[in-house]
Amino acid sequence: MKHLFLALIALTSISLGAKAQSGFRLGVKGGANLNQVEGASFNDGFAFSYHLGGFAEIDFSKKLGIQPEVLWNQSKTTYGTGLSNVYQPLLNPSASNDITLNYLSIPILLRYNIGNMLTLNAGPQFGILLNKDKNLLQNGEQAFANGDFAMVAGLQVNLKTLRLYGRYNIGLKNINDIDQKDKWTNQQIQLGVGLRL
Repeated sequence: MKHLFLALIALTSISLGAKAQSGFRLGVKGGANLNQVEGASFNDGFAFSYHLGGFAEIDFSKKLGIQPEVLWNQSKTTYGTGLSNVYQPLLNPSASNDITLNYLSIPILLRYNIGNMLTLNAGPQFGILLNKDKNLLQNGEQAFANGDFAMVAGLQVNLKTLRLYGRYNIGLKNINDIDQKDKWTNQQIQLGVGLRL
């Protein structure tokens, strides 16, 4: 909750500092995630989850701007047989193979406007792990690193107050906080709808 509060203060500060600009807009957004945790211990394939949050569009010119966002971002995966062998002492035998991780994600994206309808977005995304699936791991507080760092690239369609977007997030940080034997990274495809306020 403390991290969410700090992120909201940061977004509010950005909005107040940029309010004098004519190219400033706020909005809300939400959509679907197709994600996987890449690593030898996890099953291949993408799992379905959600994201929800707010964004600001700050244009410095007709072509360039930035788009900071604050998102509740869910990541799901399923561990394979390799995980139970490698990390057997940490597993709860009565738990399922499903893992759910909730992040407070803060992408800070460069906006490049192609005409009035299309915008290319790219930039870094910082993620703060909000909770762990404690039904799966007895020591959930130490199973995953407390944060994630990713690069984001995507396309947004601008229809007056409506925003339709798709993007790809690739994790650059190893989120395995148990040992260094196996590297785990997040990969995510996001599809969603935004509403400019």
